[in-house]
Amino acid sequence: MVGVHKISHPIVNAELSKLRLSSTSSKEFREGINHIALILGLEASKDLEEVTFDGQTPIAAFKGTNIKPRVGLTPILRAGLGMTDALLTLFPYAPVYHLGIFREKVTLQPVEYYSKLPAQPPVDIVYLLDPLIATGGTAVAALTMIVDWGIPVDKIKLLCVLASQEGLKNVQSGFPGLEIWVAGIDETLTKEGLISPGLGDTGDRLFNTLRP
Repeated sequence: MVGVHKISHPIVNAELSKLRLSSTSSKEFREGINHIALILGLEASKDLEEVTFDGQTPIAAFKGTNIKPRVGLTPILRAGLGMTDALLTLFPYAPVYHLGIFREKVTLQPVEYYSKLPAQPPVDIVYLLDPLIATGGTAVAALTMIVDWGIPVDKIKLLCVLASQEGLKNVQSGFPGLEIWVAGIDETLTKEGLISPGLGDTGDRLFNTLRP
């Protein structure tokens, strides 16, 4: 798929396999999401524009670099929180704009309930964090909010741990040219809108709220 960057790395493959296991604890699940998010963030940042500056080490002068664009992080509640710390490791001064969106269980349509986006965007690039893209409806709703806020599509990077083929197609059809970074892609989407084999409810597994 044009615009979709699937990470091919042995560590990512092993971490994703561990996430899929129903026997994986919430602690291990959080750690796995964090590890994959860190690698996704690194890979998605390879083309960030740099600016140079003149500095001084204890030994001699040198020419250093800084990242030019102002980066903002936008996790989709609540599962996106599991990716946030990893991205803050890379961008420790980035503002975090939470978006609250959930998928209605019957219609599978996204419902917006919270936005921390300020009136005007003080950033140049937004990393949208959503660990799981099933139907793609939640991601599309979040992208609509960010674009309406004033960030163009080519300045948004969508990072997700696992996605369905159908979900990715739905996102791309609504936002052609969007840059998507993903650790794994599953072909099957059940009639209930669940990725198969998938990895279950990401939010519940992250925060240990699975019902017995």
